Amino acid sequence: MRMAFILFDGVTFLDFAGFYDVIHRLGQFESGHGLEWDICGVREEVADELGLTVKIGKVLPDLSQYDLIFVPGGMGTRKLRYDEPFIAWLQGARDVPYKVSVCTGSLLLGAAGFLQGHAATTHPSAYDLLEPYCAQVVKSRVVQDGQLITGGGVSTSIDLGLYVLSLLAGEAAMLNVKKQIDYPYELQGVVRTQ
Repeated sequence: MRMAFILFDGVTFLDFAGFYDVIHRLGQFESGHGLEWDICGVREEVADELGLTVKIGKVLPDLSQYDLIFVPGGMGTRKLRYDEPFIAWLQGARDVPYKVSVCTGSLLLGAAGFLQGHAATTHPSAYDLLEPYCAQVVKSRVVQDGQLITGGGVSTSIDLGLYVLSLLAGEAAMLNVKKQIDYPYELQGVVRTQ
């Protein structure tokens, strides 16, 4: 499995790091053998909302070559959803099997047209911004509509990683990772629409 983590200026770093820390552990399990991932963006370095800079491993790769793309949120999404070159690049993931976002990353999936006819969620403060892009805004922490999976606010990123890991590797693998990261919480607010 090949995963692309999409980073951009104005990202909320915890959105990315929570999911990334969990999902990279998929490689420990049989279903994750051969796991590869790239940190992707439109330039060689991006800065989060607080000025932390991150190096990008792949600049503008062809996103169609991946099996899963992950789009975090952050204040940068508000403007980026109108950035035509960025959205055109993201649309290259049209046929990628799994499209996953957390927080306002769903606004970028929406701007790329991936949420049309689907249910999705985002940070509770951005439900109104998500409405034009999808068939239904679900006010919950994790929403799975087919292979489109969206998560709520920032703290949902760890839960979302565990949820996706359970889909790809099973419940036992997910429980093993919860133990590894000393995560005592139970996943709540999962809505599957299909």
